[in-house]
Amino acid sequence: MILVTGGTGTTGRLVAATLADAGRPVRVASRRASAGDVRFDWYDPGTHHAAVEGVTGVYLIPPVGEVDPAPVMLPLLELAHTRGVRRAVLLSSSAIEAGTPGLGEVQARLGTLFPEWAVLRPSWFMENFVGDHPHGVSARERGEIISATGDARVGIVDPADIAEVAVRALTDPTSHDTEHLITGPERLSYAEIAAVLTDTGGQPVRHRAVSEAALTAYHEANGLPPDFARFLASLDTAIAAGAEDRTTSTVADVTGRPPRSFRDFCRDRLPGGPRSTPDRAPTPT
Repeated sequence: MILVTGGTGTTGRLVAATLADAGRPVRVASRRASAGDVRFDWYDPGTHHAAVEGVTGVYLIPPVGEVDPAPVMLPLLELAHTRGVRRAVLLSSSAIEAGTPGLGEVQARLGTLFPEWAVLRPSWFMENFVGDHPHGVSARERGEIISATGDARVGIVDPADIAEVAVRALTDPTSHDTEHLITGPERLSYAEIAAVLTDTGGQPVRHRAVSEAALTAYHEANGLPPDFARFLASLDTAIAAGAEDRTTSTVADVTGRPPRSFRDFCRDRLPGGPRSTPDRAPTPT
């Protein structure tokens, strides 16, 4: 039995569906569990025991919007360890290094708690620019993407590619026991992302570059807590300094096929494709 936390979110629903289609026993966990699923809330330990009971593997998606998820996540991981879970796959971020405060602490503990493990460190999600993320909403409603990334480039990635890597990490006979840095096939600036959205979506979209302080204020004005707003804006500043200017061969190495391009992703999703709910934190990926 494989437990999928955040099982209705962007990658969680894809991982759960792929496992089910392959005939794998899967337990979908979410805060608003539907028929056949299990209710699970990171902030409600009373939901944790039923979620991990009888489970041998788990796909871990951190609580959304939490700058420091370690105090929330580690008790569940320790519970899973004591209940005999053997394999754990954690969805982290390309911006998070093992051992750094917050989610990096969870990454560092994964291999000590579970004999089989993998950490997924994807770059920013393509979904952000077409779904219900602030970028996607702003692109649809105001024809612009606002960031503090300047002209820097990012190897944005299709969530379906992340999910396929996750499924392989959960089910391959040999455990991966490594971190997977996951990107798409190309590095794009936000201006280039806006140009692709314009070409494929049927309406003009531009990139508006702002300062980190202005982006923090923008996030706060759109309802994000101040600490999380500052954190997200700081990630844009890191991008501007070149932190995400890279591509990797991970998707091809793990799945045997190349990752999907942003243009192909947009052709499938725009205009008006189904939108999913966000399932990851703390990055805007």
